[in-house]
Amino acid sequence: MKFVLGACRLFVKKIKIMLNNKKILLTGGVGSFGSKFVEIVLKNYNPAVLRVFDNNEYKEVEMERKFKDERLRFFIGDIRDFDRLKMAMRGVDIVVHAAALKHITVCEYNPIEAIKTNIDGAINIVKAALSEGVERVIALSTDKAAYPVNLYGASKMVMEKIFIQGNTYSAKQNIRFSCTRYGNVVGSSGSVVPLFKEQAKTGKITITDENMTRFWITLEQGVEFVIKSIERMEGGEIFVPKIPSMKIMDLANLIAPKAKKEIIGKRPGEKLHEVLITKEESTHAKEHDNYYTIEPDFPFWPYNEDRGGRELSEGFFYSSDTNTQWLKEEDLGEIITNS
Repeated sequence: MKFVLGACRLFVKKIKIMLNNKKILLTGGVGSFGSKFVEIVLKNYNPAVLRVFDNNEYKEVEMERKFKDERLRFFIGDIRDFDRLKMAMRGVDIVVHAAALKHITVCEYNPIEAIKTNIDGAINIVKAALSEGVERVIALSTDKAAYPVNLYGASKMVMEKIFIQGNTYSAKQNIRFSCTRYGNVVGSSGSVVPLFKEQAKTGKITITDENMTRFWITLEQGVEFVIKSIERMEGGEIFVPKIPSMKIMDLANLIAPKAKKEIIGKRPGEKLHEVLITKEESTHAKEHDNYYTIEPDFPFWPYNEDRGGRELSEGFFYSSDTNTQWLKEEDLGEIITNS
């Protein structure tokens, strides 16, 4: 699948310069995104230090054994702990914030914990970065933050607001806060592909709604998009990649064409289709060749110079069901093979 990767490589030379000799802190460092980020950065770039921040001791030990790279540092800590974050950011140039509670049902059942991690944790990231003089801070958001219908999406929407407004606290500091927002990640924890594969062994696949559509992006593409966004950021943007959609029924039929498909109805907080840019956001968003930027909608915004890009048409709405890009059968086959 080359719908994002081809574009990412156009910027590799420039980004290598950006990441070279930099001290980077990665929160949620041993999760799906974090593990792939570490792999790609160590292989393709030359950071001075890459600090992996996570509260999972076992996975940090596993990662250390896997990579055996002297540029790696492993910090046990929780983003709920401001003092620990402050220590971890000491001397850091770039922060990539990937730590979160991400499962819809987990957040619905544990709302206070979701708020402590996804919202209070975001506040701690911003405050610690301001305190330690970090240069660039970028957070990972989700399509579920647009028109949120569940606590996970709502908490990520608030996280975006915290990061964007973080720029207003910077005064004359050389610090920038931005976000990336993209769709479901193939191969991440909770991905539907492994679930369908396991169910296929029983001869029955459960589907919440036969008309459901989703945006899709691979882990590698997500990592490269975040890295590109670090290079581009002026502060205050939400970066959205142009990525394809897929129909859940098409995926199920490819994984198990002969299996029975049982429609069980949407789960609590689940959407039929996903949105990456709302109609309201499109009034202050720009289109670029391979991505969009949602810019701050405040007249007092300090970074209001022309950043390029094209104005979007009136009423533009970036949704998985009205998307102009769709995964072809061979792309779906590749997803199934590699997941």
